[in-house]
Amino acid sequence: MSTPDELGTLPDADVVRLAQLGRELAFRELVRRYERPVFSLVFRMVRDRETAEDLAQDAFVKVLNHIDRYSPEFKFSSWLFKIANNVAIDHLRRRKLDTISIDGSPHATTAAEVEASTLELAAEQENALDEMEAKELGSAIEQAIARLRPEYRACIMLRHVEGRSYEEIAATLDLPLGTVKTYIHRARHELRKALEPLRE
Repeated sequence: MSTPDELGTLPDADVVRLAQLGRELAFRELVRRYERPVFSLVFRMVRDRETAEDLAQDAFVKVLNHIDRYSPEFKFSSWLFKIANNVAIDHLRRRKLDTISIDGSPHATTAAEVEASTLELAAEQENALDEMEAKELGSAIEQAIARLRPEYRACIMLRHVEGRSYEEIAATLDLPLGTVKTYIHRARHELRKALEPLRE
């Protein structure tokens, strides 16, 4: 199989194998499948569209350069997202960014959806909020997430925005499962503490 239409019918593992053999169309197919989720993940981390586009491109360049290192025992998407996440975190560390936009991405879940998952932290306050207060709360959550260290932020984003399991997060970030659980626990604690003034 060599045409784009034919490649589109193959599972990731088969397309990756062809890409590892140097088939350019196969790599283009992988980019086609994952350019949107990779951009979305990076955008949520860095909050700037142009920067996210550049970093997403950097991530795919790294994938192309190291495609021979990919092992089929892992999901290709997890390997790809790990590379993209590392590119984003490296950028954050270099630039020391302290802001983030969750709902600005055209592919991101809405702020209300993020609140619904993140606010298991403070579910008891949600029913008492009117629409204005809910918007203020969403902004407060966004700012609180922005202040998390990059590792905590990545775990929270993957868990509550991407909806990934602890095991998938561990694979994506190349961290032990216990470390992922610890990071998420600590991130939730910091978010809960940051949102404490809003409980009244």
